[in-house]
Amino acid sequence: MRRLFSAAAALALASTLVACGSDDSSGGDGATTLTVFAAASLTSTFTELGEQFEADHDGVKVVFDFAGSSDLVAQIQQGAPADVFASADTANMDKATGDGLVEGDPVDFATNVLEIATPPDNPADVTSLQDLAKPGVSVVVCAPEVPCGAATVKVTDLAGVKLEPVSEEQSVTDVLGKVTSGDADAGLVYVTDVTAAGDAVHGVEFPESDQVVNVYPIAALADSKEPDLAADFVKLVTGEQGQSVLSDAGFGAP
Repeated sequence: MRRLFSAAAALALASTLVACGSDDSSGGDGATTLTVFAAASLTSTFTELGEQFEADHDGVKVVFDFAGSSDLVAQIQQGAPADVFASADTANMDKATGDGLVEGDPVDFATNVLEIATPPDNPADVTSLQDLAKPGVSVVVCAPEVPCGAATVKVTDLAGVKLEPVSEEQSVTDVLGKVTSGDADAGLVYVTDVTAAGDAVHGVEFPESDQVVNVYPIAALADSKEPDLAADFVKLVTGEQGQSVLSDAGFGAP
């Protein structure tokens, strides 16, 4: 009988714990969670804005998933729980809106252009986009389905430069990581990534970059469990405070 009572008590306790953890919108400490899916190039700025949002919303915890926009929209299409989506291009946001996954109309909040990143000593002496095609120069780029990769394809096609990258990464932060680790002589990233990396990289601007500008849209998601908070976060990003943080990081106006 003692064994039967212990088993029943254990089952009751397990059921209670499951019930307590079943609310996806609450954090482990009882805080309300707002989940934001955002392009990897927004990591620094959105982390700062997330801290500001939490300070202004008592009891709210902002959780970010930073990755390539194409990966993020695929997760949303597959039912991953999220409240806000910020893409590094309009093409991936269009996928979400086309599938009815967005609440209202997306709002453009920033622009970005490409820049070449090299290790601080620039071992391959890269000074132009054309230099990336020289024999012996190891170059890393984003995969074509990722916004920074699509921009790379466009800008190199316009410039008539044919690259033979040693790898194609799924996010711009992965490209930057290959450069900072010394695994590549150069990588094509956004100007904001070069700015954020500081002394860890050497930035090489090139005039052709102005011909390919990525526009960043943001939207609350239709299946958000916290629609009011999602709308508030969009307002923060698109408002004066958010625009100031983005501008300081090197993003252009929408």
